[in-house]
Amino acid sequence: MSTLPEVFKRNRQWAGTMTFRDPNYFSNMAEEQDPPFMYIECSDSKIPANVITGFEPGELFVHRNIANQVIPNDINCLSAIQYAVEVLGIQHIIICGHYGCSGVEAAMGGKSAGLVNYWTRHIKDIYTENRLKFVNLADLQEKIDLLCELNVRQQVRNVGYTSTVQQAWKKGKSLTIHGWIYCVQDGLLKNLGLCTSNKKQLETQKYC
Repeated sequence: MSTLPEVFKRNRQWAGTMTFRDPNYFSNMAEEQDPPFMYIECSDSKIPANVITGFEPGELFVHRNIANQVIPNDINCLSAIQYAVEVLGIQHIIICGHYGCSGVEAAMGGKSAGLVNYWTRHIKDIYTENRLKFVNLADLQEKIDLLCELNVRQQVRNVGYTSTVQQAWKKGKSLTIHGWIYCVQDGLLKNLGLCTSNKKQLETQKYC
């Protein structure tokens, strides 16, 4: 386990390495950000967006919370989406879940987990609404992973129905929402085929 002094030591080593590779790295980084993607993912420590996508700092605008949710009354997330679309001019919003998500598992189970139960209650609704899809799955992990995918599907829809995205589409702006999932076991991203770039696709669920 890393100690606090070691965190600062690693930071200095990293900064030195980046400066050695490119003397202008940090001066360029200090300029105004212009990332092409917004990336909404889970808070799990094993899935840092920049690492698994291979992007450098400044190339992804990231929002994280437990189980990568976009909840209609979450002002934090909604503000991040608005800033991404209206200020940064981002044209792609990616919802990326991950298999084996503990937040999703908590929603599926009946165990008390304090505030986590309150936060994941919307995922519990997804499970209830799709209960028939789980009937023939005997393995618990299969059920959890299916719910992880269904959760991404719902969050794609939730992003699409935000006022920010609806207004952007109404104004004819190019803005596409994507649904992906990450496998911790092999380090690979999977496209769930949920990309939507207009209101009609969202409402009919006929994705691009």
